[in-house]
Amino acid sequence: MTISSTGIGSGLDVKSIVSQLVAIEKQPLVQLQTKASKLQTQLSLYGTIKSQMSALGDAAALLSGSSGWNTQTGSSSNAAAVGVNVGSTASSAALTINVTQLAAAQSTASLGVAKGVAPGASGTLSFQLGTWTGGSFAAGASAAVSVTVSATDTVSAIASKINAANTGIKASVLSDGVNERLTFQSSTSGAAMGFSVTATPDSGDNGTLANYGFTDATATNATQSSGTSTGMFMGQSGLDANLTVNGVAMTSASNTMNNVTPGVSLQLSQVTTAPVTVIVANDLAATQKNIQSFVDAYNAINATLAEATKYDASTKIAGPMQGDATTVGLMTALRTMMGSTSVGSSLTHLSDAGLERQKDGSLKINQTKLSSAMQDLDNLKNLFTVNNSDATTSGFGVKVRDFAHDMVTFDGRVTNKTAALQKSINNNSSDQDRVNKRASVVEAQLNKQYAALDLRMADLSSLNSFVTAQLAVWNKSTT
Repeated sequence: MTISSTGIGSGLDVKSIVSQLVAIEKQPLVQLQTKASKLQTQLSLYGTIKSQMSALGDAAALLSGSSGWNTQTGSSSNAAAVGVNVGSTASSAALTINVTQLAAAQSTASLGVAKGVAPGASGTLSFQLGTWTGGSFAAGASAAVSVTVSATDTVSAIASKINAANTGIKASVLSDGVNERLTFQSSTSGAAMGFSVTATPDSGDNGTLANYGFTDATATNATQSSGTSTGMFMGQSGLDANLTVNGVAMTSASNTMNNVTPGVSLQLSQVTTAPVTVIVANDLAATQKNIQSFVDAYNAINATLAEATKYDASTKIAGPMQGDATTVGLMTALRTMMGSTSVGSSLTHLSDAGLERQKDGSLKINQTKLSSAMQDLDNLKNLFTVNNSDATTSGFGVKVRDFAHDMVTFDGRVTNKTAALQKSINNNSSDQDRVNKRASVVEAQLNKQYAALDLRMADLSSLNSFVTAQLAVWNKSTT
């Protein structure tokens, strides 16, 4: 077996020679890799630009329609008595409210029995929803629901059976530590959600089931305890809320009144002794927040574009897109738009509403001017929402929304630039692959050539040794 290593025959540092020659072959990679790094930076930058452009479009879209301007807020002069909730469909309103009665759910209570002891009641309790008028009961439209009670049932067991039967009644147990009372309450408030309970004992009942019936609305705890009345007593009758709103009498089965005016709900908590004023008005804080979001979104992309295209003369360092026509054009277009006019409002420039342009192209809110403009909200709204079907004179919400959308759509300028950068990166990668493949071929050829040279030099070296030995022999034989 022959062991060989390139360079042994020739004495040359073949590995180093080949390495240096291959390095020369790969020199174009340095420029390609530098360019690839720059392209990746530019692609990442355009990812940021696309995201910020979309955010600007969203902020402008909110101001381009009514949703960004019609947010309402409600206030009550006595929130402890009358609370107010305002929805998205609400309009400005002023309400004067007097509450004379709150809605209540009917409740009844039984006599007490020893805690944990089955009272011995057996039979059927029939629950019927309806309305009490004095001592008279009028059944409602829904059918009565019956619950069977066993003599071994404790008060808690009876309550559980009633709650499982979907009677429209909530059963509970009150305990003072010694005795337990069974209580019933309508699941919902209102005069029409009262109830009666008919007790039908079976033959094994010891007379106790009647204690859980309720057919006499005049019964009280006192008459029940004295034995002059049978069954449960009325703890609270079912009531509707009674109130006036701007002098108009109203009733409600619930203390939560929805859509008293469109989008406005009232929560009644107390009977009032003085009129309560509820005001529904434009939420200027929400409007200011929407405007601030618009300014912030614009300033973010303006700063990104400015940083990307700048040239620092002192450090002689250029931004990654310095001189790029697409990026410079995008920044110029945005800044020009912010300085343009809108037709349809007495406010024609953003600066008229306090959104003032700065030297670096950013916007800064002049709070005094904006607060003044917000006192005429319809006029300020028009500055953003008027649609003239003209990109130069439409409201700023409309024109910026449409511009941003056009930039990031499938064939928009930002999207196309992103695609072009990605294509350049792909081409660069292919060019690097070609250089590396060429270098590999050259390296293989050089190794082959130097291996052949090494063998030839080894042969010559052997021949030289032989000739030298023969000459030495000849020289000896002639002396």
